[in-house]
Amino acid sequence: MNFNNTFSRLPDIFFTKLNPAPLDNPQLVVISPSAAGLIGFESSSQNLDTLTKMCGGHELFSGSAPLAMVYSGHQFGGYSPQLGDGRGLLLGEVVNDQGEKWDLHLKGSGPTPYSRSGDGRAVLRSCIREFLASEALHHLGIPTTRALCVVTSDTPVYRETTEAGSTLLRLAKSHIRFGHFEYFYYTRNHEALKTLADYTIENNFSDLEGMQEHAGTDEGYRLFFAEVVRRTAKLIAKWQAAGFAHGVMNTDNMSIIGDTFDYGPYGFMDDFNWHYICNHSDHQGRYAFSQQPEIGHWNLGRLGQALVPLFDNAELIQTALDEYPKIYTDTYMELMLTKLGISNKQEGDDQLVTDLLQLLHDSRCDYTIFFRTLCDLPSDNAKHALTERVNHPSLAPWLTAYHLRLATGTTDHQARQTQMMQVNPKFILRNYLAQQAIEKAEKGDYQEMESLMAVLTAPYDDHPDLEHYADAPPDWGKKLEISCSS
Repeated sequence: MNFNNTFSRLPDIFFTKLNPAPLDNPQLVVISPSAAGLIGFESSSQNLDTLTKMCGGHELFSGSAPLAMVYSGHQFGGYSPQLGDGRGLLLGEVVNDQGEKWDLHLKGSGPTPYSRSGDGRAVLRSCIREFLASEALHHLGIPTTRALCVVTSDTPVYRETTEAGSTLLRLAKSHIRFGHFEYFYYTRNHEALKTLADYTIENNFSDLEGMQEHAGTDEGYRLFFAEVVRRTAKLIAKWQAAGFAHGVMNTDNMSIIGDTFDYGPYGFMDDFNWHYICNHSDHQGRYAFSQQPEIGHWNLGRLGQALVPLFDNAELIQTALDEYPKIYTDTYMELMLTKLGISNKQEGDDQLVTDLLQLLHDSRCDYTIFFRTLCDLPSDNAKHALTERVNHPSLAPWLTAYHLRLATGTTDHQARQTQMMQVNPKFILRNYLAQQAIEKAEKGDYQEMESLMAVLTAPYDDHPDLEHYADAPPDWGKKLEISCSS
């Protein structure tokens, strides 16, 4: 692989160089062929053996330059002055045959200067959860980091119980977070702040219209921040439309390029609940599902504040930030109407969506199954299934309004059904499915993970032999408690 380690050529204040700490007897658990294709990795037995040794800390790819990045961030609303890669290393940047640059980041690689007394390790369950989620979201069309592989080992890691030390190799076009900019703002190192901004723009935003002409000026930085605002708003709108909750939207977990980043106690909603909290540690509900759009806006405000020293006219920051609510709302409404099979927005559509969400919330209907069943209307089977699942007096009047709205469109039933089935997944990564895969993997059985990946990488298809993955969860599966522990 062709490495071009641009980040490692920045001043030393941005990172600490060090190598991974070896794991005992590393073993490959799973690899994503889709992610492997991004960096031209061929899964021969020799390559897989080398990959396993590398992810286990025993070898380095030729040309890589491992380092731990420094950053800070707002965590649950409070500022933490120094965080950084406490259990991961940026191994280097691979350039593929298409000229795309992909970061290779090893999570669980051992202690770094930013570990804050931690062991720098990850455990198998957290690596599997990130692997499954990043690949699942990608195939749902939601911007995300990717996961190349998971490796486990015989190294003991002590959490609530003794677990197996494991690593995940993450791919991303950038690992720069909002918190990177906050670190240099709050340490008042404005020269480094400018270096970071210029580096980020050159590597990930240089193709913005007008950027080449205005690089290094107020207008160039405005274009940069406005694009971060746009990408973040659209990302969170996609989370909301998919029923996905991130769980820990701290600013150090926010990607500057608008990817879903740092998977922890995430969750796809089963029964729809506006106030769904997927993180058992989030006692105040700061990162509840309903709060995600507002938190995205708040986090962008913290990033905007960190960028103030770059501007002569800081009002441009607020101007860009003020665009967030409209971008988010327009994107979310467009996504929801598409899920309903409505392509030409009309007056009253906002209310149709609002009424549906209230109906789903009041009835606690399964969000994913509801929309997939809706695709089959106006069949009698679909009507019966909806009536059984929703079981709420508001369903009949909403369905009447929905049918009247569809009648004003120009799309026939067959075309509408086809379109709806391409945006309403049959399969999502439910917490209980991930838990079942984890429990089997911890016993050395990785087949469940492979079967689950088959539906997650083609979530809109039927998969008749794997139909059970589309079922509503059992009662115990709705009560799993996921926290930040890893």
